[in-house]
Amino acid sequence: MFVPGKLLWIVSTPSNSLTILAFLGLAAACLRVMSRKALLNGALGMAGLLVCGFSPLAYWLATPLETRFPQLRPLPAQITGFIVLGGGLRTYETEETGALSLNDAGERILALGDLARRYPSAKIVFTGGRDFFDPRGEGEADLVRRYAQTLGVDPSRIMVESRSRSTYENAIFTREMVQPRDGETWLLVTSAWHMPRSVGTFRRAGFPVIPYPVDFRAPGPAYAWRGFYEVARGLRLTDVVTKEWIGLVAYRLMGRTDAFLPAP
Repeated sequence: MFVPGKLLWIVSTPSNSLTILAFLGLAAACLRVMSRKALLNGALGMAGLLVCGFSPLAYWLATPLETRFPQLRPLPAQITGFIVLGGGLRTYETEETGALSLNDAGERILALGDLARRYPSAKIVFTGGRDFFDPRGEGEADLVRRYAQTLGVDPSRIMVESRSRSTYENAIFTREMVQPRDGETWLLVTSAWHMPRSVGTFRRAGFPVIPYPVDFRAPGPAYAWRGFYEVARGLRLTDVVTKEWIGLVAYRLMGRTDAFLPAP
């Protein structure tokens, strides 16, 4: 299911599918195949790109996800350890430059350094394999441990799980490695918009965790009617949160989460 799912998402992601519709309409016009259906496809594609790129639609889609699990305040006095999900590192750029290169979800990795300082005796787990589109070389978890000193963290503190390619595999493989015991306190670090599916998946895998969301994209009511000044930014966030909603539905149908929209 992993590879077909990735390929299907490439085609169905809003920025790609809307661009394809607009292109088909333009191609029909250039070829003078001006059917009503071709004109409608082009119009829908262009309108969709403008709405997703400029309007606050992406914020509306992100808000229910990000408010499901609020920021953890106050922090627990003691924890057994914390788990950081991959997805915040540019693996190819990191290997090529020899320095940590973070993407727009890089707060996950920054949180690793922060929590490591706050909890000097806590166990640290980073889970994340190689990028699907660049399967060569090291996994993300291995790279984070290699450059952990950039974050002020002793690399020997970090346990790495580098086989996983999805949230489901993050949960399954991490539980196999950690073997959590009753009464232990584990924090789960990932982006706020990704937290509901992550928590539900870890619960389903038999690994209870306390959510520690980071990387908020729609932080507060002020964003409810705030649009985007750059189409690319609006489309990017629309793609991210649309994929997450689809992932929630798919994981629930496959029995990988304990609820459609897991809650505290």
